Amino acid sequence: MKRRAFLGLTATLATAAAATAAGAFNGWTLISGGPQPLLVSARNDAQGVHYAVGYRLDGTQVFATPVAERCHDVVPHPSLPMALFVGRRPSTQSYLIDTRDGRLLQTLDSPAHRHFYGHAVFHKDGEWLYATENDTSDPGRGVIGVYRLSADAQRLERTDELSSHGLGPHQLLWMPDGETLVIANGGIRTEADSRVEMNLDAMEASLVLLGRDGTLHSKEQLPERMNSVRHLAVARDGTVVSGQQYMGEMTDSAALLAIKRPGQPFQPFPLAEAQRLVMNQYTASVAIHDELRLLALTAPRGNRVFIWDLDTAALRLDAPLADCAGVGAVADGFVVTSGQGRCRLYDCRQATIATRPLELPAGLWDNHLRLA
Repeated sequence: MKRRAFLGLTATLATAAAATAAGAFNGWTLISGGPQPLLVSARNDAQGVHYAVGYRLDGTQVFATPVAERCHDVVPHPSLPMALFVGRRPSTQSYLIDTRDGRLLQTLDSPAHRHFYGHAVFHKDGEWLYATENDTSDPGRGVIGVYRLSADAQRLERTDELSSHGLGPHQLLWMPDGETLVIANGGIRTEADSRVEMNLDAMEASLVLLGRDGTLHSKEQLPERMNSVRHLAVARDGTVVSGQQYMGEMTDSAALLAIKRPGQPFQPFPLAEAQRLVMNQYTASVAIHDELRLLALTAPRGNRVFIWDLDTAALRLDAPLADCAGVGAVADGFVVTSGQGRCRLYDCRQATIATRPLELPAGLWDNHLRLA
């Protein structure tokens, strides 16, 4: 398939997806993908087998593809029916899956002296993918692997790498211009095939804005050295929110949620001390709802789901959910998965947030979900 044909197919599928984007699920209007968005995530079974899965929100299983290594985040292609299930640190494999039937298109292997950190993003044109990786020859040195989708849209091929300008890069997302990456550098050195932290007394976590060409636009840090910047959400207006995992003492006070508003520095998001304490120094996933101007966060060690007003920081919800994991926005609010309990949908359209369980398999979900 020639480059022009590839772009034509991309445009055709994008138009078809947009035409079916407004749907409903048992009266709950949903934000993306069609009459019933496809929830894609990593999940294990009771025997510990790893799967890349896709479910409709009514509980219908679209696919459950066994994979060799545990995955973390999922990256849907912006227009083609495929997604990359990214290997969890220190995995050397990720899996390109056809989201229509779960067919494994490619097992993507990291090159020598590199492993995946669990996150990646497709560029808006669908041709390029950027993945956070560890340089194990210089443990912890962060690189962004650059991959190109083949002309037949069946394989990703590594073409280059960029510096993340930090240690242990974790999640990365696009800023609203679609050309600037925001990168959460976790600040932790690890060796190949290991999750053992080597430098807790000298961590260098940071939030970086990086051009696609590798140009460093900014690098900012929180004051607590052992506060690892991990997961991100970006609003349509350019507001960036990050969730942290603090590697110091349980009794230390650290900013477990931080925010960078347009034109402002990277700084702590105002949390009540009771909320911060119940998180047990650990956050998992964050999501922003642009239309409702809400921010959601899961804190699995505290078994809590939180929702705030993004603009005023007013708390809208502090609710128990055992081992809460991934969170994603739908038109009415947020969908949240769980490692132990039922997945739930939180309707945020009224002053009082309503919740209901979803007809999805209970438990064993990983820390992230995407709606495709």
